[in-house]
Amino acid sequence: MTAIHQNRALAEAMTEKLRAYAQPQRLMILSYLLNGESTVGQIDAATGIGQPALSQQLAELRRTELVRTRRAAKQVYYTLADDRTALCVRTMEAMMGDSSDPAGALQQALEIPLGAGSAEPAVRVPRGAAGFARIG
Repeated sequence: MTAIHQNRALAEAMTEKLRAYAQPQRLMILSYLLNGESTVGQIDAATGIGQPALSQQLAELRRTELVRTRRAAKQVYYTLADDRTALCVRTMEAMMGDSSDPAGALQQALEIPLGAGSAEPAVRVPRGAAGFARIG
């Protein structure tokens, strides 16, 4: 793994990805999608974002490859793009959420099997610093 300070292109790519997370409505959508695949209507009902803004934010999440879609007839289903995205959202919730024990919340987030709610097999993230380092 390359340290960010050693690679400007990597730092720029990470910054661009972080910009996609750094918007309240997009972060709410990503957090909701930790529960698994959902329709636009389900996401709207859970987040209260509202249809026009929700469509705009989902388009940006698709553009930045943080979500993927599946179409069934006229219905479009959204899911997190991959385990890396799920781990990043869980990590943010653990470290910046309202937990009085962020270290414990982070450890718990790292122990949740990845791939749950998707067609991908569940992957266990190693505990400790090695598991945290894998999100970058």
